[in-house]
Amino acid sequence: MTHALRCTGYERTDAQIVRALGCMLTTADGREIIDMESGVWAVGLGHSHPRVNNALRSQLDRITHIGYRVSAAIQDEAATALLESAGLVGGRCVFLSSGSEAVEFGAQATRRITGKPLLLALANTFLGSYGSVARRNPDEWHPFDWTPCAACPPQQACSEACPHLREIPFDRLGGFVFEAGSAHIRFPPAKLVAGLRDAVRAHGGRIVANEVTTGMGRTGRLFGFEHFDLDPDIVALGKGLGNGYPVSAVLLRDATAEALLSTGFRYAQSHQNDPLGCAVALEVLRTLQDEQLIERCATIGAAFLRGLDRLAEPHAPIVEARGYGLLTAIALAEDDEGFSRDELVDRLFERGFLVGYKADPSLLRFFPPLTIPEETLDRCLDALDGILS
Repeated sequence: MTHALRCTGYERTDAQIVRALGCMLTTADGREIIDMESGVWAVGLGHSHPRVNNALRSQLDRITHIGYRVSAAIQDEAATALLESAGLVGGRCVFLSSGSEAVEFGAQATRRITGKPLLLALANTFLGSYGSVARRNPDEWHPFDWTPCAACPPQQACSEACPHLREIPFDRLGGFVFEAGSAHIRFPPAKLVAGLRDAVRAHGGRIVANEVTTGMGRTGRLFGFEHFDLDPDIVALGKGLGNGYPVSAVLLRDATAEALLSTGFRYAQSHQNDPLGCAVALEVLRTLQDEQLIERCATIGAAFLRGLDRLAEPHAPIVEARGYGLLTAIALAEDDEGFSRDELVDRLFERGFLVGYKADPSLLRFFPPLTIPEETLDRCLDALDGILS
């Protein structure tokens, strides 16, 4: 019996982890398991990365937490580096504690600036676990089903004149919160994203990029929005930003930050701009850049996706493989007499691979650390092939 409250909705194994290093988890009985989910998609540099751990220890010896009325140099150093990396030089950055909080901050800031409570989001995106981004009330959010747009002819422009886009109340929108690769690992047409961006801005709205899952190199670019012509006003970061440490950030373009502050906006929480979180975030960014992990992610992710594609042909349970970088998944067929999705996940775990599974839609997800050895990815493909065979 455990007294730790388990309320995530995810099934849990009985494995007790005593050590985590790189992409490897070690159980109390000495078993080794490859973590193909990077924890909760957060440990992009791998578990217990030495550079991040050293930055933590070093900052711990100086200062971990301060209040609102004093400051530390590491706060501005980390903020400046992140803003420059996102092309928001001269803007402002606030460090928070979770990705959900960062997205909610961005949503509330957009509403405050524009005076319009309604925000646009693509259907089936996961924006956060609390606040307005979790409630998705119809007076606060307009979900747009872009499925018909996937079949749109390339020469046809995305504009408010399109029958699908005419359903969107652009005049009432305060902004567009975009997630580059939804929880379903589907990617909308780039021209659609650009069309929505232009229409929202034409009506005075702001663009918010939710990079909690897709940021920090996960898609083979530093930020997922770099796969699209988006040019966001606000960027929300989390998960990989702390490599397992709970820190998130909101980046604001200079004009957007000034507009927000001019409204008298106030937001204070106990661990806002904590020096320890700032030090971790800065070291994660530097490590990604110094070790060229983003480029590596693009290369090995493309090879892994090709491997998943090859498995789809001989194995009918694999409907489709899709992804960018190491944000990858396979869509699975429904269970039948010869195939069980739950059994597939269990068999992979027996072979030493902890993978993600989402029942609706039926997806097997692979979000391993960007540092995972290529041969380990090949072993995962071999295991999947062997089980399906």
